[in-house]
Amino acid sequence: MRMGWAALALFGTLTVAAVAQQASEMTIPEVIGDQLSDFTARDLDGAFTHASEMIQRLFDNPENFGRMVEQGYPMVWDNDSARFMSLREESDASFQTVLIRDARGVPHLLEYRMIETPQGWRIDGVTLLAAPGLGV
Repeated sequence: MRMGWAALALFGTLTVAAVAQQASEMTIPEVIGDQLSDFTARDLDGAFTHASEMIQRLFDNPENFGRMVEQGYPMVWDNDSARFMSLREESDASFQTVLIRDARGVPHLLEYRMIETPQGWRIDGVTLLAAPGLGV
């Protein structure tokens, strides 16, 4: 019986390691898209894992983080689709512009600040840009 538990423990460890490796190999659009899907599914734990350590410390837990997104970024909370546009890189971060359509079909332009960590890409902030077609 010990052998069975040891094999099960090893399998569980290998499974967790494989999932962690998959997450660390995700591209910037995949990370953002996965978080958007998590919000749509109301999977706050999943959405929170895509946030940087700084964001996680700032909001302390997935529920606080979810409340902030629901109130401050309703187009992200109730997103319908995302189109990935330009990506620019600076020395300490990459900035991905995303055109998000909310549940009513209204377009919103956002810029995601992305940082690369040993665990893969993480979202380190989001800025709402001028509405498409209304920019200065």
